[in-house]
Amino acid sequence: MLIRSILGLLPGTAVRGGHVLLSGDDLTAYGPAEMRSVLGLRLGTVFQDPMTALNPVRTIGTQVTEPLRVHLRMSRREARDEAVRLLASVGIPDPARMLRRYPHQLSGGMRQRVTIAMALSCRPDVLFADEPTTALDVTIQDQVLRLLHRLREERDMAVVLVSHDLSVVAQWADEVIVMYAGRVVERGPAAEVFARPRMPYTEALLQAAPRLTDPVHHRLRVIPGRPPDLVDLPQGCAFRARCPYATPPRCAEDAPPLLTDHPPTPTPAGTPPPHPEPRNDHRDRGRGRRPFPLRKTVSGPQPPLPLRGSAPPPPQKEVSKVAGSGNAHLRPP
Repeated sequence: MLIRSILGLLPGTAVRGGHVLLSGDDLTAYGPAEMRSVLGLRLGTVFQDPMTALNPVRTIGTQVTEPLRVHLRMSRREARDEAVRLLASVGIPDPARMLRRYPHQLSGGMRQRVTIAMALSCRPDVLFADEPTTALDVTIQDQVLRLLHRLREERDMAVVLVSHDLSVVAQWADEVIVMYAGRVVERGPAAEVFARPRMPYTEALLQAAPRLTDPVHHRLRVIPGRPPDLVDLPQGCAFRARCPYATPPRCAEDAPPLLTDHPPTPTPAGTPPPHPEPRNDHRDRGRGRRPFPLRKTVSGPQPPLPLRGSAPPPPQKEVSKVAGSGNAHLRPP
């Protein structure tokens, strides 16, 4: 819904608010004719389900060459040659033969690669990827995400990735924006947001993610309650009914504003940097809160396996480092 609102693809009865700025131009003031000059040429989109994004009764070649002929005014032969090159660039084998196939003759991963080729055909400045790995197995998900990352580096374009998969966001995003009830509740560098969440909703999402260290048959952590009705949002903080740190007088009246962190002050070498200011005032409301650090284990080179009959090598010490801090602690085996 967010991407469709940005692209102006909502139905006529929908209500849009706010501003969408692209190189200083407000896209919300554009009419249908002006948006047609932006979509495809400057804004590309990879939709969630490739089977519904592709026309089942038209060949792959017809659908890939259409934006080339409409936006770039290529001839039929030029568009076909460019379509072959695009399909080859996204890793589709035998692209010339693939142009004659229909979407149902391709696997889910191949269909998603076709939609990526269509979105990049006019070399846009910004690529929107709306849940691009939905309904794909883990191996294909990794291939598609690596493909998007490689194309982003090659074409020097921005990618807006919309995802509910925290592991995907942590691995591929540079900056994270967390939204709840249609509003931005937290924003910052990915490493900082995952290491030190300031919004209780972000903290609850991280705590709900299953961990390999949990015991067998461990009950998964869930966020209690239900999301609010977007048609009739409550006054104050929309997350207060599900927040363990909510204080009734204040949270029921005022929505927490977003605050900007102060720039870090220089510290001597070897000294942990001071904690930045909170991005919203949820942290002030929840007394006694502790951040939710993610631990990253850094292991050195593994010793070679001992030969038969030789003494085992001495045990290695493991170095554990908390993300966001500068201190490493040695733990005995």
